[in-house]
This record gives sequence, structure tokens and C-alpha cells, in this order.
Amino acid sequence: MSTKATASSKSKPATTRKTPSATSTTESKVVASESAAKPAVAAEPEVVTETTAMVAEMELKKRELIDKVVERSGTKKKHAKPAVEAMIDILAEALADGREINLQPLGRIMTQRSKDTTNARVIIAKIRQSKSAQPALDPQDRADADNSNEVVAEPAE
Repeated sequence: MSTKATASSKSKPATTRKTPSATSTTESKVVASESAAKPAVAAEPEVVTETTAMVAEMELKKRELIDKVVERSGTKKKHAKPAVEAMIDILAEALADGREINLQPLGRIMTQRSKDTTNARVIIAKIRQSKSAQPALDPQDRADADNSNEVVAEPAE
């Protein structure tokens, strides 16, 4: 006889809930899915793509940065290295001071939080990079500069 009582409780409408049981959780799921099916009045949601975590092999180190600057700019390594190191120092000082950095096409770097620990300073920052920003050194301009045979000064006679 107890099975008949259980069977009759399952056939009750989803809006009535007397005691918590396995059927009541099913009933609440039905009610929740009905409310979720209603269209939202709010604005359209923005699609966010997930990014992968940075891996140690993908880390750009100073030596590789200097090599890439030498390759892209066409300068000698002995000239590029002090300039790159000075730039890194200036950027680090600006971040430590909490200044906002806006260097396109790298992007706009905004410090959110900063915390000094015993061994380091932890800085939480956001970088907003424009999709329409053009590279600082256009590859076509570099090729034209390398191939030009312009004479800057005439030899003295």
C-alpha cells in the first residue's frame, strides 16, 4: 500500500511542494527550467573567449627580446641592448609608481592593485590592447629603408 501513496505523490503538479523528497527536487528543476526559458529583458550578453594559461616555454625573456629588436630594427646588438634595457627600466619604474602606461600597439596598461612583500612587489594590472593598432615598425617601411641607396652626405673633394 505504501507504493500506491508514493505513486500518487509523483503525479501531483509541480507547483505544490509539501515535503522535501526526491520528487520535490525534480519538481523544482521543472519550475526553474520554465523560468529560465523566459526571454531576458537585459541587453545582449557579450561573448567572451577563454584564453589559455601562459606556459613557461612561451615566456619572452630579455635576451630573446633584444634579439628580436635587432632583427626587426636592423640595428647592431651592441646598440640595441642598452636601449632595450633602459626601456625596460623605465617601464618597471612607471609600474612601480602606479602610473598608467599607454604604448600602442602594446596597449594601455592600468595598475589595479599593488602589494609589497618581503621579496617582491606584486602588481595586478590590466592591459587593453586595441585590435586596430598598427605595428610601430611597419615591415614594408623597414624593407624600403634597407634597400634605399640614399646618400646622406657627399664626400668632400
